[in-house]
Amino acid sequence: MHDCFLLCILVIGLETLTSKYGDTIEIPCNKGQLKETDVTLVKWKYEGGNILVKQLDQNATISPDVNYKNRVSIKKDFSLVITQVTMTDQRTFTCMVVGKDDILEYPVQVTIYKVPSQPQITNLTTAMAVGKPTMLAQCRTEGVSPAANITWFKNKTPLMTDRAAIKINTNVDVDKETRLSTTTSTLEYTAVKEDIDAKFTCQVQHIRSANMDSSPLVFTVNYPTEKVDLQVVSQGPFKEGDNVTLKCTADGNPPPSSYSFYINGEKKTVDSNIYTLTNITRENTGDYKCSLVDNEDIVASVPITVEYLDVVLSTTGKIVKKLGESLEVTVDIKASGAAQTSWKKGNAKLNSLSKFDKLTYSDSGMYECVVSMAGLKKTRTFELVVEGPPAIKNLIKERGEGMAKVLKCVAEGSPKPTVQWSVNGTSAESAYEHGKVTYSITIVPNGNLTVSCTASNVLGSDIKSIDVSALNNKTMLIVKIK
Repeated sequence: MHDCFLLCILVIGLETLTSKYGDTIEIPCNKGQLKETDVTLVKWKYEGGNILVKQLDQNATISPDVNYKNRVSIKKDFSLVITQVTMTDQRTFTCMVVGKDDILEYPVQVTIYKVPSQPQITNLTTAMAVGKPTMLAQCRTEGVSPAANITWFKNKTPLMTDRAAIKINTNVDVDKETRLSTTTSTLEYTAVKEDIDAKFTCQVQHIRSANMDSSPLVFTVNYPTEKVDLQVVSQGPFKEGDNVTLKCTADGNPPPSSYSFYINGEKKTVDSNIYTLTNITRENTGDYKCSLVDNEDIVASVPITVEYLDVVLSTTGKIVKKLGESLEVTVDIKASGAAQTSWKKGNAKLNSLSKFDKLTYSDSGMYECVVSMAGLKKTRTFELVVEGPPAIKNLIKERGEGMAKVLKCVAEGSPKPTVQWSVNGTSAESAYEHGKVTYSITIVPNGNLTVSCTASNVLGSDIKSIDVSALNNKTMLIVKIK
């Protein structure tokens, strides 16, 4: 028993409680283990003042504190209920219990958290230059407690500030009214060529939520041209009269909009990477170049060969020669490469054609010379006509039907000889080939007679005779040619 009327205040150990921003929180008094029969008065308070007081068998009295008067209530077990919690509720609340003998205090530390918003990308650039520091983007998350972290990634690998190629500046600002944090991170990056198609992301990290990634960011990587390449777009081999298109490309990004082409030593600057040579000749054979307009030392070259084929025959058109004369045909070929030569007479292939030492009628005809190489082909022709006066090579007699006799006169000559018989009869002639033609006549002699065959053309004539008897065909024929 005490000697004076003093009440002892006993403070029970500090408890902790966590709640989500905007939720309703229930703060227990002595873990909800108070018995109403042991309590005279319960007061909930915080560092700045009272919230509510509940006396035994009376309604709770709520303080006029503007922060709480419409948001607090007390449960039957004396737990404090706060609705729509904000960061101002992140503090220590104390439940003071007045009993019969003692005053007990049960402090509870309340922590409020709010998850971050999705990462927001601002101040986004579109391109970065190799070797030049570039402010790529700013990543931001807001309305969060405690403050969130932001990490930048390239191709899923985290980036760390090295104060050289990578600079990351992160700021955390706390709103004075809401006490919520905004985290902002800015990425400054110096690109290399290998960053083409690289994917950058920013990730928001928070102890109360899963990591959140931004959409991938892909930047155009610009870098100067170090090399040019010159290509021949047209399909070769090339011959005179063709068009040839040249294409110049550079390895820089963006590529140049204009190039310098060197055509036959002359510089031509065009607002394109294409240059076309039209109707080329053999004089266009040589090396062609292209370069940057502002740097002629960055240059590329390509050789172009224009194939050509010139064919001249010593004999052209229609050639008329006399029987027995000689003829030499030569082919003069000027070509950019090895050429193949072939001959034809009519539709027949010839192994070769050189000198005619002694022309015959069979040498007459249309000759064709074909010279070819590397996609080129030239054809030259001439017609050879061998002329000569008629010559009767043979005059014969054959048995016909019954008493009929068939006489045949074989004549050579060019132009084609015509034949005149000294008798009447049924005549016929064969085809005229190689300067030779056979004329025939069928007669029925009444007695012995001499028949003449006269062959003629513009160059002369020839005549031969044959004796024909009227003997029966079963009797031996006696023929005498005069």
